Amino acid sequence: MRGKNQTSVTEFVLLGLSDIPGQQSILFTSFLIIYLLALLGNGLIMMVIALSPQLHNPMYLFISVLNIVDIGLISTTVPKMLMNIYTKIKAISYKGCIAQLYFFIFFEAVECMLLAVMAYDRYVAICFPLRYPVIMRTRLCLWMLIVTFVVACPNALLHTLLMARLSFCGPNQILHFFCDLAPMLKLSCMETSTNELMIFTEGSLIVIIPFFAVLFSYVCIVVAILKIRSTKGRSRAFSTCSSHLTVVTFFYGTIVFMYFRPSSSYSLGEERFVTVMYNVLAPTLNPLIYSLRNSEVKYALIKLISRMRLR
Repeated sequence: MRGKNQTSVTEFVLLGLSDIPGQQSILFTSFLIIYLLALLGNGLIMMVIALSPQLHNPMYLFISVLNIVDIGLISTTVPKMLMNIYTKIKAISYKGCIAQLYFFIFFEAVECMLLAVMAYDRYVAICFPLRYPVIMRTRLCLWMLIVTFVVACPNALLHTLLMARLSFCGPNQILHFFCDLAPMLKLSCMETSTNELMIFTEGSLIVIIPFFAVLFSYVCIVVAILKIRSTKGRSRAFSTCSSHLTVVTFFYGTIVFMYFRPSSSYSLGEERFVTVMYNVLAPTLNPLIYSLRNSEVKYALIKLISRMRLR
């Protein structure tokens, strides 16, 4: 090794979720179905929102962006895994691995902040219903979305560049189905304390700040709901937020468990299981949890299907 920034590794080997030959066909079929369902579900919700004028409001704008981010998140990892299983070639180039890492961190950060933006939208809708159209103007919504994407870019770039500066001169087998931070750090033959420090500091801000924004929003929402005298009104308000709260708990819980713990407690089994939950299952279930349970979306979907049949 002549220089610190050089690497003798030109490709990595993604070992996947299992190395048992008999399980490969099951994994391929299962993840192919899940991936197609994620594309279909998120694409369907986007189409319904786009073609339904009654859904053209901030809440459904954010849901549409969440659908796009979910498609991006699952498409960053699953297609490569499916190709590796199908071709039985588990290699990924060094540049391809770094690129996959960047887009994974980028979409993950966007979703993290987007969920906070959506929580603020619900906070305004429930705590200030009469002022909602004035506060949640189109310009403000677009600015919040722009800030979310702009912040996510340098965050992903920082962690990717820190990873790219490391040398990989030993084993090149990644104990995962995609290029993630923790298993890649395990392979480096250089000191990784700087990378770990940035994950726990700068990386934590991307999670903790939106998390506390969500927490604050829901504390205010609960206080506002408890002031509603009508039982029906309380039930309707809670149902408006329950789907988003489910998605938030699922996403933030797995992220915190994965990245904000000592490296000594790293476990391959836990790593794979938890990653599948927020990287594969969450983008697939979000359309069901967040959108199809919504009566307005279901009504718009039925109306759209009826209109297509009449044609």
